[in-house]
Amino acid sequence: MKTLAFGAFALTVLTAGAASAQTPQQQITHGAPVPGVCVLNLEGVIRTSTAGQGVATRMQALQQEVATELAPYQTAIEQEDAALLQAGASLPADQRQQRAQALQARYSEYQQLGQTRERELQYTASLQQRALFTAADPIIASIYQSRNCSILLDRSNVYLTNPGMDISEAVLQQLNSQVPSLPNFNRTPVPVQQQQ
Repeated sequence: MKTLAFGAFALTVLTAGAASAQTPQQQITHGAPVPGVCVLNLEGVIRTSTAGQGVATRMQALQQEVATELAPYQTAIEQEDAALLQAGASLPADQRQQRAQALQARYSEYQQLGQTRERELQYTASLQQRALFTAADPIIASIYQSRNCSILLDRSNVYLTNPGMDISEAVLQQLNSQVPSLPNFNRTPVPVQQQQ
């Protein structure tokens, strides 16, 4: 199952949008739709669906919660580092070494906590993305059959296509109608077997 990296994907979309805005749009004349060949922009459907937008909004909120959780640790470490630098040579060597070791230990704990939270966010995003793809699967199958498709191509692998072969809008409309949102979710701990 595909997973989306929200930040990288959003950057790609923004970059592509800026590039297309700089070049004049050329009017393209398509040949006749090829019977039985359909095209789907699944990532675009998921991203623009109301459920997909809800997941993205909730993931941003979870990222902000993590940043808020980690901020006091970072502030305390920065303050202790500044105090240690300011004390400098006025501290006896053994006290300076003890404080430096304690600061290093706190920094290591902070880094480990940050990495744990990042893995949790990634795992949570993958679970939600999987739920979105699972919700879209029967809709895609239904439209595939109703349009008499023989093959369904991923739009990201097709440079141009006749819009009459694209089923993305139909999938998006049904997904928004049938699955307007996913259940509320929180950050999910990564199972132990997946951490290794």
